[in-house]
Amino acid sequence: MVEESKYIWMDGEFVPWADAKIHILTHTLHYGLGAFEGIRCYKTSRGSAIFRLHEHNERFFHSALIAGIKLPFPKEEIASACIETIKVNELDECYIRPLWHIGAGEMGINNKNNPVHMSIAVWPWGAYLGDEGLQNGVRLKVSSITRHHVNITMTKAKLCGNYVNSQLAKAEAIELGYDEALMLDSAGYVAECTGENVFIVRDDLIKTPPLSSILEGITRDSVMKIAADQGMRVREELFTRDHLYTSDEAFLTGTAAELTPIREVDNRLVGEGKPGPTTTELQKLFFEVVQGEYPKFTGWLTYI
Repeated sequence: MVEESKYIWMDGEFVPWADAKIHILTHTLHYGLGAFEGIRCYKTSRGSAIFRLHEHNERFFHSALIAGIKLPFPKEEIASACIETIKVNELDECYIRPLWHIGAGEMGINNKNNPVHMSIAVWPWGAYLGDEGLQNGVRLKVSSITRHHVNITMTKAKLCGNYVNSQLAKAEAIELGYDEALMLDSAGYVAECTGENVFIVRDDLIKTPPLSSILEGITRDSVMKIAADQGMRVREELFTRDHLYTSDEAFLTGTAAELTPIREVDNRLVGEGKPGPTTTELQKLFFEVVQGEYPKFTGWLTYI
């Protein structure tokens, strides 16, 4: 269950958590066109700081642009509202969920005459795939559900309706006893998981699928930049599931999942079946970055 905070920002006002409600005929509820972001605020030695707020806010507005929706608040106000929502809820660390949705009005597929609403919720949220997974790695199952094709939906927009695809794959994996689903693209190459990007390590080369059909993960970008700064070789490249099976190491990245090792895929151990040295080092460095302990990337933190 989500741990409730005190207030949710809704269209410019703070509303008590229990009173943050929408109408049953809300257009997004029926037809799925809306978009959200996932952002984290970390407690650091200098105080609480939001990780890569600017980049997340940019993607939030890009999702609206891709969907053909004009948002009723400017970028600067939403960024400020994220900060103020954390402050009013008196949280040191939290997950931040901005959301825009199309409200009640006319029914039917056309949404042009319906209002657009915006909200920001914050709440404490630990390791998305569990503390055990963060430390020792997770088990994945290649899904029978194919990841989105670029001409079927807009894969660069973090749209609410896109995550029906993720939910179907996740439910299948959980029902079969796994922690997460690994999704292939329409050509059969590894794409991403239901809410995370995928990396493998093989012969000291770090590989991740190109952006052609996946969400442009901000944690993905962060880890690639951290690895490059450490002199590690990183390449965007298509690879197959059997290439993943035979990799030396593998891990997931995402705002919620942070950097989570993969220990097993389809009942096959990845490497030695535990976090490898590259994964362990990158995870350590990532947490140094978000906690303000890696000087080169302190510009990614917005202190509140």
